[in-house]
Amino acid sequence: MNRGRPLTATSTRLHYDTYDVLIGCMNTFTDTRYPLADLCALADIAPRTVRYYIQVGLVDKPSGSTRAAVYGPRHLEQLLLIKKWTAAGVSLERIRELLHGAEAPVPPRPIVAGAVEVRSHLTVADGVEVVIEPGRAGLSPAQIRQFTRAVMTAFAAIQISPNADLEETSPSEQDQQAQEAP
Repeated sequence: MNRGRPLTATSTRLHYDTYDVLIGCMNTFTDTRYPLADLCALADIAPRTVRYYIQVGLVDKPSGSTRAAVYGPRHLEQLLLIKKWTAAGVSLERIRELLHGAEAPVPPRPIVAGAVEVRSHLTVADGVEVVIEPGRAGLSPAQIRQFTRAVMTAFAAIQISPNADLEETSPSEQDQQAQEAP
């Protein structure tokens, strides 16, 4: 444990699964100041990138100037949030809005030519396929599995009891026939 002295990249190497854990722990170190090299090591971001983020207004300017500049927990928090959001595919313009208090939910990106999407293709039978884009559908992996099971069960039920008369009847008659069936 690093008691009694400031937490820096040179005194302790930090590894966290999420940025949120580190941001939550930073409240303990509110008086800590970092030179640029330590800040970059903690955030795992190149110094050039940090300078760029400061230049475009995503990160606050440091206290002091040139090599004497020091950064605090607020700078580290901003960098970790930027890193998390860029990894999630959020644009720098949207990140600027979020850092300045815009509503947190990130709207889905519009589909444009050249966009890459991950889709699941469920082959129900020869000639029957369901395409699911989980991000746009807002479905979790568990919900996709549940949906897949329901589709397969419904298709199996249709194959087990094919009813040739259904094509010649109206939807209301089909409902009535389904209710009468055992």
